[in-house]
Amino acid sequence: MNDVQEVSNYVKALNYGLLSIRSDSRLPLSLRLLQEMHEILMIKGRGGNKSPGQFRQTQNWIGGATPDNAVFVGPPPERLMECLDAFEKFLHDVPVRTPLLIKAALAHVQFETIHPFSDGNGRLGRLLITLLLCSEMALREPMLYLSLYFKANRDEYYSRLQSVRKTGDWEGWLEFFLRGVLDTAHQAVGAAESILKLFNEDRRRIDSFGRHASSMLRVHEVLQSKPLISVPGIAAKVGLSSQTVNTAINQLEKMGIVREITGKSRYRLYIYDKYLEILDAGTKPLEL
Repeated sequence: MNDVQEVSNYVKALNYGLLSIRSDSRLPLSLRLLQEMHEILMIKGRGGNKSPGQFRQTQNWIGGATPDNAVFVGPPPERLMECLDAFEKFLHDVPVRTPLLIKAALAHVQFETIHPFSDGNGRLGRLLITLLLCSEMALREPMLYLSLYFKANRDEYYSRLQSVRKTGDWEGWLEFFLRGVLDTAHQAVGAAESILKLFNEDRRRIDSFGRHASSMLRVHEVLQSKPLISVPGIAAKVGLSSQTVNTAINQLEKMGIVREITGKSRYRLYIYDKYLEILDAGTKPLEL
C-alpha cells in the first residue's frame, strides 16, 4: 500500500508541476514550485512526517551513523539558501545559457548534492529531470524517465555522483547521464511503436466483427487511455448503456483483447492485457 501511495504522490506532484509551468500564470521552474511539489510528493507517504514542502533546518547526511563517518554530508543549514539561490539562477540560465540535456544532468547533481529537504530528495531530484525537459519544450509530455536506468545501474549512479563531489569528474557523470537518456529514449520509442501496432491490429480485428463492431470500437478507444476499468466506468465515458458496454466487453474478452481480473460477478474489472504487457516491459530495468 505504501508503494501505491508513493507512486500516486509522484504522479500527482509531476502533474502539478506540469500544470504550473503550462498555466496562464506560468510559474517558472523555481524553488517555490519545487517546495510545492515536494509537499505533494510526501503527503501520507514515506517521510511524510519530515516537514513536507519545507527546506531543512538541520544537518543531513547520507550513509553512516553520524556526519563524521557519513559517505556524504550536505551543506550546513546556514549555507543552504545560498546554495539554493545559485541553483535557481542556474535553472534560469544565469549567468549563461546551458544546453538543455547538459543542464538537466548538472541540475540533478546540484540538487542531490544540496539535498535541500529532510527526506524525498532522490524522488524529487529524479522528477526534476523530466520537469526541466518539459518546461523547455524538449518533451511535450513526460515520456522520459531515468529512474529505472539509475536503479538498474545503481552502483555506478552513486559512484558517479560521488566522483563529481570528491574529484570534480563532471565528464564521467555527463557520459553516464547522456547514455541513460539515449537508452531510455530508444526504449520509449520502441514501446510506443509496439503500442501503436497493437491498437491498429486490434482495431482491424474488431472492424470485421459484425453488428457489434461499432460499440466494441468505442469501448476499445476507452481502453487505450484506461487499460484497467469497469463496465460502469466505460459506460460513463462513451455514453452507452451498461448493457451495451457489457455485451461489447464480453465480445472483447472472447477475442482475448481484455481479461476480467476479479473473478467476481459484481464490481468486475477488465484489463487490456497486451497493452499492459508492453507498458510493463518498459518498466523493467535496462540490461546491465
